[in-house]
Amino acid sequence: MSVAPATWASDLLGLLLPSGCVSCGSWLPERRSPVPELVCVSCRARMRPGSWPRCPRCHWPRGTGRSEEVECRECAAWPEPLVGARFAYELRPPVDDLVHGLKYEGWRELAPFMGDAVAALDLPWPDGGHGGAVVTAVPTTPGRMKARGYNQAELLARRVAERLDLPYVAALRRTRATRSQTTLTPAERLRNVDGVFDAGPEARRLGGRAVLLVDDVLTTGATVSAAAERLVEAGAGPVVVATFARAVTQGAA
Repeated sequence: MSVAPATWASDLLGLLLPSGCVSCGSWLPERRSPVPELVCVSCRARMRPGSWPRCPRCHWPRGTGRSEEVECRECAAWPEPLVGARFAYELRPPVDDLVHGLKYEGWRELAPFMGDAVAALDLPWPDGGHGGAVVTAVPTTPGRMKARGYNQAELLARRVAERLDLPYVAALRRTRATRSQTTLTPAERLRNVDGVFDAGPEARRLGGRAVLLVDDVLTTGATVSAAAERLVEAGAGPVVVATFARAVTQGAA
């Protein structure tokens, strides 16, 4: 008796993927679906989208009682073409486990789940719509691509492009390797990414179009600011940033 290809593929995924939640390890029921279940219901319920009110530009949580008229210090230094940023969840457990799993542990199967969360965001498109916009990702270095087998930001960006029915454009490339931004101060982050981006192989497709720049995590905005400036130099219009997670201090929530 022959085995149906779909059943064979599903059985193979069952051997390759974890039998438990990527974050807490709890057992997950087997489901015959094209997108494997990797995050349990309990962990999904603990994923926090962030508190309100927020900065209208970057969506940094201002905290209860803060005036909307006070300039946001988180995005005050961002370049003007970077018109806004949105994030799906705060970088707290279990969200940090998902980010780590996708970025460092090879769980590229998390990308559809995480990308769908980014695609569902209410993005601050110029003129209220995204007609004619393109999607791109914050690029990584060839060395990291070789070590990981993929760029996690590109996986997310391609999923977002698919969901929003927008073209994905490889608009940027990294000119050199940089230190990890994780342990750096805001000033060190700016120096670390200075001049690190150049026009990518498809930058000619920008042509003044609005760009949705996708990454896995937004922290101070140093990386996306440098990327946005290079995109505009390469011919892009206004830039909107969308990430799966944002590092938010305890005091801001």
